[in-house]
Amino acid sequence: MKPLFFFGTLRHPALLQAVLGEVAHIELTPALLPGYAIKAAAEGPFPMILPAEGGDGTGLLAERITDADLARLDYYESAFGYDLVDVTLQYGRAARTYMPQENLWTPQGPWSLDDWARDWGAISVIAAQEVMSYLGQKSPGEIATMFPMIRARAWSQVNAAQSRHSADMLHGRIDMAERTRKYARYFAVDELRLRHERFDGTMSEKMLRAVFIAADAALVLPYDPVRDRVLLIEQMRVGPLARGDTSLWHLEPIAGRLDPGEPAQTAARREAVEEAGVELGALHEVAECYCSPGNSTEFYYIYVGLADLPDDITGVGGLADEDEDIRSHLMDFDELMRLCDNQLIANAPLVLMAYWLARHRAGLRAAS
Repeated sequence: MKPLFFFGTLRHPALLQAVLGEVAHIELTPALLPGYAIKAAAEGPFPMILPAEGGDGTGLLAERITDADLARLDYYESAFGYDLVDVTLQYGRAARTYMPQENLWTPQGPWSLDDWARDWGAISVIAAQEVMSYLGQKSPGEIATMFPMIRARAWSQVNAAQSRHSADMLHGRIDMAERTRKYARYFAVDELRLRHERFDGTMSEKMLRAVFIAADAALVLPYDPVRDRVLLIEQMRVGPLARGDTSLWHLEPIAGRLDPGEPAQTAARREAVEEAGVELGALHEVAECYCSPGNSTEFYYIYVGLADLPDDITGVGGLADEDEDIRSHLMDFDELMRLCDNQLIANAPLVLMAYWLARHRAGLRAAS
């Protein structure tokens, strides 16, 4: 079998291991591909390779690749539109490499493996592990459709390592006997068989649990301290629909998932523009919390954002490519509290924001 030439992210040892599972048998040596240049792709934090007069594409020559290795690489690379082609390396060495399909990506300046590894390595490794877990279950085309959410879930795992809560709680032992993915598309559902350490130091009996896997989200309540009003949004929600609720359109704060690599405050500002056309000023932290830690990974970064909210700011917005149909509403602070006090708002983060605002409102207004 011809050796392979890796020019891009597969040069990152942790990513190569995530794709192949076992790499100890592979021999890797530096290599050059004359007549080609490696460029950053404008569409994402990954490289592409293209013909370039006088170019010398830097990479690694991978020898002792097995048929099983090649099958795993084919699965991973074909999900992103890369095909295996023959190339001739420096000194006439024959090899094969995964080339992007013609006109698939747009070159945009140089690409650095070190910079990519620093900024995107951890996310990409976690995402690759999920991708490879579907080998034999989902087609590369399905993986391509799912990949934005796969990366968003990976970003959530990176964020989870930075959580600030529960520093003084028990950090006990967990024995994970089995973790099985029962469903995966936009969201995912895992079934877990585990034991955990009890407060008396013993281990629990083995138990069966299920968990809903979602991406982290940023939520923000725009507040105008001069006019003493907030902006809320209204949209149809499938949770109440599936529960059989009589009310399917709900009042909510602005919210949306974090894009991979995106800070929570950046996501809050972006979502405010996308969903309601609102530019936010200062963001005030309300909470960082799980929506329901007993059965979901969904984690919220919650803010109150100062904004100018004139009478004509409301309307209908949202992104068409996300099937959003969102109507915005202005509401005086006193009316918001009346709805909360009478249990007329069914969105828990919105109630949390309202009571935070009740506590801090006087200071926000005095500073405006």
